[in-house]
Amino acid sequence: MELNHITLDPFQNEAIDYLDKGLSVIVSAPTGSGKTLIAEYIIEKCLKEGKGIIYTAPIKALSNQKFRDFSAKFPESVGIITGDVKINPHASVLIMTTEIFRNYLLQDIEKLQNKKWVIFDEVHYLDDIERGTVWEESIIFLPQNMKMLALSATLPNIDQFIAWIEKTHNHPVKKIEEHKRAVPLHFYFQADNRIFSNVSELEYHTLKNKDEFFKNNRVDSLIKYSQENAFLPCIYFCFSRAKCEKFAQEMLKYNFLNKEEETRIKELYNSYTKKFKIRHHHSTSFMLSLLERGIAYHHAGLLPPLKEIIERIFTEKLIKVIFTTETFALGINMPSRTVCFDEISKYYRGKTRYLRKRDFYQMAGRAGRRGIDKEGFVISRLKPYKEDVTAIKRILQGNPEPIKSQFNASYATILNLYHDTGDALLEIYPKTFHYFQFGKRKGSEKKILEAKLKLLKQLRYIQNDKLTMKGQFASNMFGYELIIGELWDKGFFERLSWVELGIIICAIITEVRGKEYLPKLDKRLKKIKREMWLATHQIQRIEKRFRIFPHTKTIHFQLTDAMHAWLMGKDFNQIIDKVSSDEGEIIRNFRMTNQVLRDMDQKIVTDSLRSKIHKTTSIINRDIVNAEWQLKI
Repeated sequence: MELNHITLDPFQNEAIDYLDKGLSVIVSAPTGSGKTLIAEYIIEKCLKEGKGIIYTAPIKALSNQKFRDFSAKFPESVGIITGDVKINPHASVLIMTTEIFRNYLLQDIEKLQNKKWVIFDEVHYLDDIERGTVWEESIIFLPQNMKMLALSATLPNIDQFIAWIEKTHNHPVKKIEEHKRAVPLHFYFQADNRIFSNVSELEYHTLKNKDEFFKNNRVDSLIKYSQENAFLPCIYFCFSRAKCEKFAQEMLKYNFLNKEEETRIKELYNSYTKKFKIRHHHSTSFMLSLLERGIAYHHAGLLPPLKEIIERIFTEKLIKVIFTTETFALGINMPSRTVCFDEISKYYRGKTRYLRKRDFYQMAGRAGRRGIDKEGFVISRLKPYKEDVTAIKRILQGNPEPIKSQFNASYATILNLYHDTGDALLEIYPKTFHYFQFGKRKGSEKKILEAKLKLLKQLRYIQNDKLTMKGQFASNMFGYELIIGELWDKGFFERLSWVELGIIICAIITEVRGKEYLPKLDKRLKKIKREMWLATHQIQRIEKRFRIFPHTKTIHFQLTDAMHAWLMGKDFNQIIDKVSSDEGEIIRNFRMTNQVLRDMDQKIVTDSLRSKIHKTTSIINRDIVNAEWQLKI
C-alpha cells in the first residue's frame, strides 16, 4: 500500500487497517521506523470525517514540534494547549501535554465531546516514577466514545498492557509490533582510548591487559575516529549539562564544515536569533563560535529559543557534532548517522546505575537516517573493566525491562473524583495497571489512596460528603494542592502585594538542582518565608503520620532576586547574574509560576486577589518568557 507516494512497511499497513475499522491500536516499533506516519494517517482520516482528535506528548518541546509539523501538514486545523501556550484551542486537531489531557478528563470532559481519538506518543512514559501516573490516569478515565492510538519505541510487556486496557474499557485493542529497524545498527566501543568493533574483541583486550594501567578515553579521539570513518553527523549523549558544554568547547580546535556550510550556518543563526530576539543574550555569541565549526550543545538549561534554533539548524544537516542530554532522544525527530554514549550509567532514582536496555535503545535509535544511511553506528565509551563490559553485554543482549505502573493519584485527582463519585472513588484502584500487575501482593498504592482521602477530610478539604471551598480551590492546583490550599484558606495570598505574589508562587514551584545560591531576604520576606515553612512542615508532618509518600515539596527561595528584578521590568540579561541557575531553568520556573497563578484565578477567589494575579501574570509573561509568540515564529 502507498500513502502520499510512500510505500508503507507491513506493520504500518496492519496498523492502518485496524484504524480504518475504528479499533484502538498500540504500536511498539523502533525509533525512526515510521510510527509518526501512522499518527498522521489517523489525523488526516479524522479531518476528512469531521471528527476531532487529541495528540498528547510527554514534554512541551515535543508538543511544540508536533504543533509546527502538523500545522504545516494540516493548515488551519491544529491547536495546542500546554501550561505555557494556548493557540486555537477549539481546533479539530488539538495537541497537548498528557497532564493537560488528564486534567480535561477530570474537570472539563465536555470540551472533549467532539474528540473521537487520542494519540499517546511515548506511552512507555507510564513507567516514569514522577509523571507515569498521569498516563495511567489518562487511560483509566478515557471516555468510551474515544479510541486510542498509543506509540512507543519499546513496550516489552505489550500483551499485559493491552490486556489491562481491554479489561478496563471492555473493547478490543490491537497490537502492532515491529522489531526490525529500517536502518540496522552497528555497535562500537571506546576503551583504553581505542575503538573496538565488537564485544569479543573488547573482552579479549580487557582480559589480556587486566593487570596493566588503562588509558583514559579521550572525547577528541572518538570524534576524530568518527570523522575519519565518515560517521558524522554524530549525536553525543551526556548525562550532565556541564559536560555537554565542556566537551563542545574542547572541540573548538576542529572545524567540520566547508566554506559553503559555514556561510549557510551563520546566515541561518543570525536570521533565527534576530527573529527570536535573542541576539543580545550572553549565550548567543558563544554558541555561534561553535556552530561556525559545525559543533553545538543542547540541554534543558539553554534559553528555550536557543534550543529551538539548534534543533532547526540540526535538521538542515549543518551540525556535525552535537553534545546533548537524553531529552534530545525523546520523540524529537533529530536522527543522525552516529550516536555516542559518554558513559553507560546514569542517575536513576537516587543512585547511579547502568542504563536500562530500553533507555539505551531509545537514544541509540537516533542513529541511522532512513533513506540516507544504509547503517547507523553506536559508540559507547567504557571503562575497560569487567563491570562495564558485563553491563554492555547485558544491555545489548539481554531482555528489555517491562514497563511498570507508577500509579500515585495526586490530591487534586482525588478531589476531582470525589466531587463526582464521593467515597466510591476508592473503586478506581482495581482499574489501575498497578492492580492489574500486582493485585493484592502490593496493595501499598491503595493504602496511599485511602490515606490521602482521610488526610483531605481531616484538613477539611472534604466535609459532609462534599468538597469545601478550600477543596474546590485545591482541586485545580495539580502538584501544589496542599501548600497553596492551606495558605489560601488562611487568607495568606490576600495579604501579599502583586510582586510578593509572584515571588512566593515561584518559591513554591522551584526545585533546586544541587547547591544553588540562596539570596538574602528582607525582613518582610523572612517573615513570609517563616509562615510558609511552618505550613509546609505541618503538611509534611501529617503526611508522615498518614504514611503518604512522596511528601509535599519544600519551598525554595533561590530565584527570589531574579523574579523580583523581572517583575520590576528588568531585562533578562540583567537578572541572570543574580542566580546560579541555568538560563533555561530560570525561564522554565517563571513560566511555571505563571501557569500556577493562572490556575489560581478561579471564581471563588476575591476580586482583590484576582486583580493581583492578573497584574503579576501580565508582567511575568513578556519577552523571552512568553512562549506563545515564540511558537508562532
